[in-house]
Amino acid sequence: MMFSRLREDVACVFERDPAARSSWEVITCYPGLHALSLHRWSHWLWGNQFHWLARVSSHLGRFFTGIEIHPGATIGRRVFIDHGMGLVIGETAEIGDDCTLYHGVTLGGTSWNKGKRHPTLLRGVVVGAGAKVIGPIVIGEGAKIGSNAVVVKDVPAGATAVGIPARVILDEREKSREEKAAKLGFSAYAVTRDDDPVSKAIEGLLDHSNELDSRIELILKELEALRADQDSALSASRWAEHKTAAK
Repeated sequence: MMFSRLREDVACVFERDPAARSSWEVITCYPGLHALSLHRWSHWLWGNQFHWLARVSSHLGRFFTGIEIHPGATIGRRVFIDHGMGLVIGETAEIGDDCTLYHGVTLGGTSWNKGKRHPTLLRGVVVGAGAKVIGPIVIGEGAKIGSNAVVVKDVPAGATAVGIPARVILDEREKSREEKAAKLGFSAYAVTRDDDPVSKAIEGLLDHSNELDSRIELILKELEALRADQDSALSASRWAEHKTAAK
């Protein structure tokens, strides 16, 4: 069981980190992998009421990796922690399968009361570097949290949340910006755009690029239609010539 999980974790690193070169490198040099492996042990101790030992194990993991995961947190399979330094996961946090967390992420609480006080991340969530996801909120399946965002409300499945406080991008124009940015090799959701003139300029460029793409696509369609008309007219002309020659 332990070795099958380890193999799964190593395969997960290769899928999401192009810098990974070998399994040995991943096993020996990836703190996110080390932190998750230690957490499984400390979480087992916590669940079997060995609370002090669980906290000691968790503290050792924090010392060696720079990643703080409370032993009470629930973490699914194929979770990838990239870099990981400064990442904090609270006691009642729940992380679903196939999630990705970058360095500086906080899954924190807003209350000193007992009970559920940390967020729940459903399958496939991506949380960008430095983001803060706070309180007993739910981040829907496949959602993305932008770098340095502060999220204090639920995020729907498949949505993108950016800014401080985070707002959910649902507008089609904003979605098209994200898709265009991804094609160009970066993601614009990683910046807070409301008061950043550079990001506003990037937004304008992305909108202009999307408009050009639409116009080019329209021109290509018109050209295809014109070519089809020309081919049809040429075929008709040849047929007429053939009939005239036959007479």
